[in-house]
Amino acid sequence: MPPSNKWCVRWAVCLSFVLALIPWARGSLNCHKMCICASNIVSCSKVNLTGVPNDLPNYTSVLDLSFNNISGLRAQWTKHKLPNLHNLLLSHNRLNFLSSEAFVSVKQLRYLDLSSNLLRQLDEFIFEPLIHLEVLLLYNNHISQIDRTAFTGLISLQKLYLSQNLVSRFPSELIKDKSRPEKMSLLDLSSNRIKVLPIADLQALPAWVKNGMYFHNNTLICDCELYSLMAHWYIRRLNSAVDFKDDLTCVHPSPDKRVLRVYDLNTHINCSTFKETDEEAYLEQTITLRCDTRHQDMSKTWMLPGNVILTPGNNQSYKVDKDGSLKITSIKPEESGVYTCFAVSEYLNETLYVVVKVHNFTINGNNDSLNTAYTTLVGCLASVVLVLIYLYLTPCRCFCCPDQGKSKNLHEDSIHSSMLSVTPTHEDMATKAELNRHVAFIDPKDLQGQNGKVNPKGEEEVDEEAMQGKGKRKKSVADSISSVFSDTPIVV
Repeated sequence: MPPSNKWCVRWAVCLSFVLALIPWARGSLNCHKMCICASNIVSCSKVNLTGVPNDLPNYTSVLDLSFNNISGLRAQWTKHKLPNLHNLLLSHNRLNFLSSEAFVSVKQLRYLDLSSNLLRQLDEFIFEPLIHLEVLLLYNNHISQIDRTAFTGLISLQKLYLSQNLVSRFPSELIKDKSRPEKMSLLDLSSNRIKVLPIADLQALPAWVKNGMYFHNNTLICDCELYSLMAHWYIRRLNSAVDFKDDLTCVHPSPDKRVLRVYDLNTHINCSTFKETDEEAYLEQTITLRCDTRHQDMSKTWMLPGNVILTPGNNQSYKVDKDGSLKITSIKPEESGVYTCFAVSEYLNETLYVVVKVHNFTINGNNDSLNTAYTTLVGCLASVVLVLIYLYLTPCRCFCCPDQGKSKNLHEDSIHSSMLSVTPTHEDMATKAELNRHVAFIDPKDLQGQNGKVNPKGEEEVDEEAMQGKGKRKKSVADSISSVFSDTPIVV
C-alpha cells in the first residue's frame, strides 16, 4: 500500500474514533465554555450572560447565574425539567420580568435568590409551583406592588427577604393564621414605604415569629399602639426590637412631619408606659398559659406557685399540651400566683413568668352581683321618692283650713301659742285679759304634798305671801299645766 494511502487510513480511523466520543462528551459534560462545573454544581457567575445557558445537565443541583445581564426569566428558560435543582441564584442581574410559568420546571427549589435586580411587581400566583421553597430573597429591587396571591402555595417557606424596595402595603396575608406558612420564622420588610402595621395580627403571632419580624426604616405613622407593640417586644428582648432599636422610627402626624424614635413616643405624644398585664381567671374556669418562647422546638417545664415543679401525674387539674402550654382546669383562688416556664434547647435557655390572678367568683356570679347592686340602687331611689311625696304632697292640715279652724277651741290655740313663745307680747296679753286668763307664778313649796299634781277640786286658793307683797294672786286650776321645778310663767 502506498504511503499516501496509509496516511489516509490512519486519519480515517482517528476521525471515526473522535466522532464516536463526541456524543458521550456532550451527554456527560454539557457545560458552557465560560461556566464551571463541579459535580452537581454549575457556576456561570460574572460571565456577562444575557440569557440562561441551554442544555443544562439534568443532575444540576446548584445553578449560579449571578452578576450577569439576564433581563427576564421566561417560561422555557430551560429545555427540560431540572428535578434535582435545589438552589437557583439570579442576584445582581437586570431581571425585570418573571413569567407566570417560570418555575414550573424547577418545582424542587428550596433556595431562590432574586435580589438586586429591577423587579417592579409580583404577579398573582407567581411562586405557586414552589411548594418546597424555604428561602426567598427579593431584597434590593424596585418592587412596589405585591399581589395578595403572589405567595400562595409557599407552604414550606421559612425566610422571606423583601427589604430595600418600594413596598407601601404590609403583606398581612403572610402573618394571618389561615394563610401564614407554618414554618416561617423571618420576614424582613425593612427600608420600605410602609405607613401602617396590622397591629392586631402582629400581636397574635407567637414569639418565635415576632423574633424575626423586621420593619425598621419605614415611614410608619407614630401612635401609641405602635409604641405599646414595640415596647412589649423590647421587654421580651426579641431580636427584631433589640438589634435595630435605633432604626425603629416613625413620622409624627404633625405638619412638620418630624421623625421620632418609636421608643421615645411615651414622651412626645404622651403614650402610657407599657406594663405587662397579668392573666385573670374566674372561679372554676379553665385557662391555658402559653410558654411563648423566642425560638421553636424547645423542651419546656412548668413550675407552679410555691416552687413546685410540675411532673406528669402530679396533679390532675394541670396538663401540659404538645406546644408546651399549661392547661389548668377548675382553677381556684388559692392557685393564684406566679407560674414559671423553663425552656431549654441545644443552644440556649429561656425563662418566662406568667402572673395569674383568680377572682373568688364565677363569670356568671359577677353578673349576678351587678344585678343585685342595680336592684338595691333602684330600691333606694324609690324610697327617696316616697319620702319626698310624704313630706310635700300630703293633704292640708286642719290649722291651715279657715272653716275648720274656727271650730277649734280657743283655749287650745292659746296653749299651743304660749308653748311656742316664751315672752308674751302686748297683743297676746290683751287677748288673755279679754278671756279672763291670768299668769300664775307657782312656787314649788306651795305644791308640796301634791306630788306635782293639780288641785283636784279645782278651787282657788289665796296665796298669802303674794297678797302681802304684790297683791292678790290665784293659783292654777285643774285645767292648768305646770312644772314643779320651773319658775317659767305659764298661760292658763
